[in-house]
Amino acid sequence: MSDAEPKTGTPSAPQVPELQQMPLFSPARAWAIARNTFTQMVRMKVFYFVLIFALFIIGAIFIFGRISLDHELRQIKDVSIGSMRLFAGLFAIVGTALLIPRDVEDRTLYTILSKPVPRFEYLLGKLLGMILLIGVSLIIMTAFFFAILYLRQVGLMEEQIAEAIERRGNITPEIRESIEADIRANGVSIHLLGAVLAVFLQGSITAAIALLVSTIASSTLFTVIVSTAILFIGHVQQTAREFYFEGAELNIGLERFLSAIVSILFPDYQIFNIYDGVISGEPVTTGLMGKLLGFAVAYVAVYLFAAYLFFAKKEL
Repeated sequence: MSDAEPKTGTPSAPQVPELQQMPLFSPARAWAIARNTFTQMVRMKVFYFVLIFALFIIGAIFIFGRISLDHELRQIKDVSIGSMRLFAGLFAIVGTALLIPRDVEDRTLYTILSKPVPRFEYLLGKLLGMILLIGVSLIIMTAFFFAILYLRQVGLMEEQIAEAIERRGNITPEIRESIEADIRANGVSIHLLGAVLAVFLQGSITAAIALLVSTIASSTLFTVIVSTAILFIGHVQQTAREFYFEGAELNIGLERFLSAIVSILFPDYQIFNIYDGVISGEPVTTGLMGKLLGFAVAYVAVYLFAAYLFFAKKEL
């Protein structure tokens, strides 16, 4: 048999199976980047902040321990949720500001983008990793918060019942139940999870903002400063909008247009301000949480898309 055999049929065009089979968007690739980002942040020992959070709560018990039972439990909830908001904001801003510069320094970014990984997937994975970090951190802090609040709640029940017995000599089951009901009303409640979820949603928006700024900024410090400024503006924009628009001779349509532009550029964090009501014992409805979730998803989507537009044009 000769080396040159006759060819039969029409020769087929060359195939490139790798390019043909590669999807434009792969959730698996984005999730792999997210898991790597989460692991990277854990190795930076960011969870040490959780220990500081626990110390804040324990300190609150000693500080407010001699106040009335109603006020004490509310202050513990106030300090705990306030600390969650602080640490979630720190994680979101500082952690996200370090992501892209660290990947550039380690040359990890170039390795990832040299593979068939679109830049949008890279940004999405980084953002999901930070959101995962914020979520896990809040779960741990919530466990500490609920455990300490419950222990203090039980302790207050015993103290109040003992004081009532000492004053009266004996108490009826109705009085005991009334004391316990009053304390439970200000103690651990399922509605507190609504406040924690609001903190999580707010932290997710802040992480998306920091990611957007980091695609524009040339330094980590600039990203931290600008993201912190936007966070502050987001908390006060509703008050500023009411101050400047109230009584102003503006067309209602123009006023709404300007408000919409400001709300897009700077998130209105007052939308998520349900903390005071939850701490006071007000219930959180499913409709309200759905509304907050919708706002958060919209904000994150807008900032992520804007980050992609800047990152796509960036020379690396």
